[in-house]
Amino acid sequence: MLHNVSYNNPKIERAISNEVGTILTLKERWKLKGSGSPKLFITACSIQIHNLLVLDNNINSCNVELRKNGVIVRFRSLLETYALPIPYYKLVIYKGKAQEYSIHRDNYFIKVKADHKKIHKFFEKLAQLKSDQGFEYIDDL
Repeated sequence: MLHNVSYNNPKIERAISNEVGTILTLKERWKLKGSGSPKLFITACSIQIHNLLVLDNNINSCNVELRKNGVIVRFRSLLETYALPIPYYKLVIYKGKAQEYSIHRDNYFIKVKADHKKIHKFFEKLAQLKSDQGFEYIDDL
């Protein structure tokens, strides 16, 4: 669900923290070599996000923040900041074209351009974190 996080609202912050976990500690961020993505340019998105992005004439961009149990995709429209929290169990990442990644949650999606090596490394890190959060089965032991 999209949230407007432009203003300090404890109810929204609590809902986001319950869904994707708390902020990573400094030690965890150093271990991961950063918890935020570079600037990602949006090439396509779902209709709910598109309706917000067409309100202004700015370049559509977003960033992804890693949390303990998921990620938060943030973008700006007009003077407002919106967040799409995605828990790891609902996160789906597709690599469509050679220079494009797609991030999905339920009926929301964002396709971003990946024209730098830093972006590819970030999505590799994200895929590894998602696979580490998976369930352990008795057969795997």
